[in-house]
Amino acid sequence: MNVDVTALPGIGVRKDFESRGGRRIGVVVHRDGGIDLIVAQRDDPDACLAQVPLTTDEAAVLANLLGAPQLVESLKEDHRDLPGITTRQLPIINNSPYRGRMLGETGMRTRTKASIVAVMRAGQLHPSPGPDFVLDSGDLLVVVGTPQGLDAAARILADG
Repeated sequence: MNVDVTALPGIGVRKDFESRGGRRIGVVVHRDGGIDLIVAQRDDPDACLAQVPLTTDEAAVLANLLGAPQLVESLKEDHRDLPGITTRQLPIINNSPYRGRMLGETGMRTRTKASIVAVMRAGQLHPSPGPDFVLDSGDLLVVVGTPQGLDAAARILADG
């Protein structure tokens, strides 16, 4: 799929693509750092049907919502022939005891036998994060393990 990038003098940059239904969907990244989600009218790609201003945190959450499920589905497909192995997304919430701490401090692999294979942050995939990767609220950890290990991992991230 092609993403068109258009400079908007004095405003910023528009990045969009044409959906299967013929609409242009994208974002405008403003020079001041603002971000707008945009949906163009079907018959006029320069006329917005909807424009939703997003904070950086909101854009990150939306990017994670859109990106993480595809990664998890791909991993599930890769593990479909391995009985007992499951993939799950686990969030770092605002009051997680590991927010602002290094991944290695969770002791996740040792404590649960589950492996953190990637972190989605602000729409960016961080594959195979090392023990010094610092976790932040809004991160989605992609974790592989047994159902029991994943349940234990979720408890650790929420409660310590």
